[in-house]
Amino acid sequence: MLVEHNFSLENFNTFHIAEKAEMFLRIKSQSELLLAMRQAKSLDKPVCIIGGGSNILLTQPLTGIAILNELKGIQIDSETEDVILVTFASGENWHDCVMWAVDKQLSGIENLSLIPGTMGAAPIQNIGAYGVELKDVFERCECLQLDHLTTETFNAESCEFGYRDSVFKHKLKGKYFILSVTLRLKKQPALRLDYGNIKEYLADRNILDPSIKDVSDAVIAIRKSKLPDPIEIGNAGSFFKNPLIDNIHFEKLIKEFPEMPSYKNDEKYKIPAAWLIEKIGWKGFREQDYGVHQKQALVLVNYANAKGSDIFSLSERIITSVQQRFNILLEREVNIW
Repeated sequence: MLVEHNFSLENFNTFHIAEKAEMFLRIKSQSELLLAMRQAKSLDKPVCIIGGGSNILLTQPLTGIAILNELKGIQIDSETEDVILVTFASGENWHDCVMWAVDKQLSGIENLSLIPGTMGAAPIQNIGAYGVELKDVFERCECLQLDHLTTETFNAESCEFGYRDSVFKHKLKGKYFILSVTLRLKKQPALRLDYGNIKEYLADRNILDPSIKDVSDAVIAIRKSKLPDPIEIGNAGSFFKNPLIDNIHFEKLIKEFPEMPSYKNDEKYKIPAAWLIEKIGWKGFREQDYGVHQKQALVLVNYANAKGSDIFSLSERIITSVQQRFNILLEREVNIW
């Protein structure tokens, strides 16, 4: 297990921010992870876990040990006539896992195609798209408790899933390393077509009886048309969460902005953050090497050699202006390091 010092993380975060880690190592097994954690304790060094690097913004050099999760493996645990439980190692690429399920005609995560990042990050964020969230298919995750180096299992209830949220983002933040995630997939398609432009995409192609792959292909095409490829332009996808507001607040805003899109979410209304940001003129904004993407107001971008602190400052300005105009406080979806 090679430890590299003063290591550039430019190629390990999708914003392509060129901050450095004091120490950097790659973990390919649970035994290597245990060794790394014991080394961190002996050196009294903090630890940062990096997966796909698609949900972080580096604003300063990382002190301590940066661990790249490269745990791999896919295993079928059990199955019935209708359902199959599959365990994915946390270092597996999320989209590759979706493609594995699609190829095997297993339904449940096709709407989550092309979401960047690793399997291990999925429950932390409770990733979601096009009417589906991870919690809808989540069975359990196996975790390493980083203080005592013991393994624990979390079910859906103990993960405390919420909108782009889980217990791992709050009271248990930084306390666990997710080793594997077990998903509950269906052998018979249970397709969700009623969100976003999926129906329109399928209708345009005269696909009347869509397969799991058809839905996955639709989601991939739609996402590619809306979101910049991080290989070409540094970004972390959606930078802000879509805010939820109560009925009183909604009624007040809809009178002033009758064109405002919204989605009923239990007793609240979800408002597209992209619409709020675009409405006050941020879409396409550029300053030096960073800005807001010209096609998607929800995406902040690094065009060349921007600093993470500059992008963070831009996000602060956007949050302030949205709050002043709509009395809505945007939350970042991206983790700030």
